[in-house]
Amino acid sequence: MRYVKLGNSGLDVSPIAIGAMTYGEPDRGHPVWSLGEEDSRLLIKYALDAGINFFDTANMYSLGSSEEILGRALNDYADRDDVVVCTKVRHTMRPGPNGKGLSRKAIMTEIDHSLRRLGTDHVDVYMIHRLDNDTPLEETLEALNDLVKAGKVRYLGASSMRAFEFSKCLHLQKEHGWARFITMQDHYNLLAREEEREMLPLCADEGVGTMVWSPLARGRLARPWKAETTRSTSDGFADMLYTDLTADSDHAVIDAVGAIADAHGVSRAQIALAWLRHNPVVAAPVVGASRTSQIDDAVASLTIHLTDEELLQLQRPYTPRHDLQGISDDAALERIKSQIPGFNPEA
Repeated sequence: MRYVKLGNSGLDVSPIAIGAMTYGEPDRGHPVWSLGEEDSRLLIKYALDAGINFFDTANMYSLGSSEEILGRALNDYADRDDVVVCTKVRHTMRPGPNGKGLSRKAIMTEIDHSLRRLGTDHVDVYMIHRLDNDTPLEETLEALNDLVKAGKVRYLGASSMRAFEFSKCLHLQKEHGWARFITMQDHYNLLAREEEREMLPLCADEGVGTMVWSPLARGRLARPWKAETTRSTSDGFADMLYTDLTADSDHAVIDAVGAIADAHGVSRAQIALAWLRHNPVVAAPVVGASRTSQIDDAVASLTIHLTDEELLQLQRPYTPRHDLQGISDDAALERIKSQIPGFNPEA
């Protein structure tokens, strides 16, 4: 495993991150595809044995169960100083006031809960899980800086938002001398390339490394067109991200992935993940592995070289799509969805 720097920081991470949303007791997460502790531990150890040192979770995943399972496994199977643990804060963890968001109170409360569940005294990367438009941005950024100064957090990260919003964050951090975001976790894959317009160029210019969520388009890039899995038939969020409006171009892209995979004699997932590496601002895709073969695919993708002709074959059919994932204002998101003809998140 050859490790890479996360952005312009000195932090060394594997070019594959394991996403731990899949790991969490089913009665606290998704009953169809969440894995319990025994199955999760096997996959976490398998990833460690493969040289992966980068693990991504969030306080909201299975209402804390993901952090608990990941923390116990890493404490049993790894040296804490050798692994990089990323967790997130923002979404609802309990009813009532201050049970969610990015206020100083919420951040200071949730970091302690996350540290307890993870069984550690620090988080390597603490990430805001979208913006909180009900809290002044300065309050959020100063609270995050205080966590770094207190030693509870080593580095800071952000997730999907508009490029102008992220630029404002970076400007305020520089203006006040606060700890800076070193990574952006955004939605980017062969079926969702809208981040190439503004966010990825901004990150490249500012020295921010990106972690890519849904690098296989919720599995669509890993299987033939319209093939279904247990998870795909119960994933309403994916139906929101990948609507029928771009079906023709998505079909063409997926067929191209299959053709190139056949030519290389590898899986479709390996080709889709290898494509991400052509963009140097991508530090690591976040791979939600539920089987050891998926970890094998991710590691194997690191050795695949795609020619210019193959890159063009993969990219040419793309059709721009409505960019929904970066909007943190729930009311605005609903307005935009209502303007998309035929949009039905439950279809």
